[in-house]
Amino acid sequence: MITLYHCVSARSFRPLWALEEIGVPYRLAMLPFPPRALACRFLDINPLGTVPVLFHDGVRMTESAAICQYLASRFSPGRLDVSVNEAAYGAYLNYLHFGEATLTVPQTLILRYAHFEVGDRRQPQVAQDYEQWFLSRLRSLEPLLTEQQYLCADRFTAADISVGYALLLARHLGLEPRFTPSVAAYWQRLRSRPGYQSALAAQTQAANEQGVPSIPSPDIRP
Repeated sequence: MITLYHCVSARSFRPLWALEEIGVPYRLAMLPFPPRALACRFLDINPLGTVPVLFHDGVRMTESAAICQYLASRFSPGRLDVSVNEAAYGAYLNYLHFGEATLTVPQTLILRYAHFEVGDRRQPQVAQDYEQWFLSRLRSLEPLLTEQQYLCADRFTAADISVGYALLLARHLGLEPRFTPSVAAYWQRLRSRPGYQSALAAQTQAANEQGVPSIPSPDIRP
C-alpha cells in the first residue's frame, strides 16, 4: 500500500492528484500546516518537517515532482509517463521540473512575506516582486498553450500535474485573474479533470475524518 503524508493544498497535492489519475490504492495521512510546528512527531518521519512524504515498497520520497515522475513511470506508462523513447521525453522532464523550480518557488516567497510573517517581518514589496516574477515566467507558456491542449506528448501527463499545482496555488494567492488567455483555458481544462476533482474531494474527506483543519475549495463541485 502506498502511503502519502499530505497537508491540504500543499505541494503534496501533486502526488495526490497523480494517485487519483492513476487509480491505485493508497493511504492518505493528513497533517496540519505547517507540520514541523504543529505535528512535531512528524519530524521522526521527515526531519525537514515538510510534505509530501511517500512510502511505497521500501521507497521513501519527499520531492513532489519526483514522486509524480515515480508514480507515472511505475503505474502509468504510456499515460501519465513519457518514455525515454518518445520524442517529447525532454520536454516532459523540463515541464515536470518547471512546475516546481520555476513556478512554485516564487510563490512560496509570496506566501511567506505576504501571509505567514507578522508585523515588521512582512515585506509587501518582496511579495509584489515575486508576483511579477511568477507571472512573467507563467506567461512563457502562453504561445505553447495557444497551439496545444497540454504541455507535451499530445496528452495529459505528470508534467501537467506539476504545473497545474502551481496554478492551483496561484488561485489561492489571488493571481488567477492575471493569467493570460491560453493559460487560463489550460487551467480550466485541468480543473475539469475527474482526477483533479477526486483529489480535492479526497483531501477534504481525509482531513475531516482525521480531525485536521481544512479550507473550503471553490473547485469542489456539488
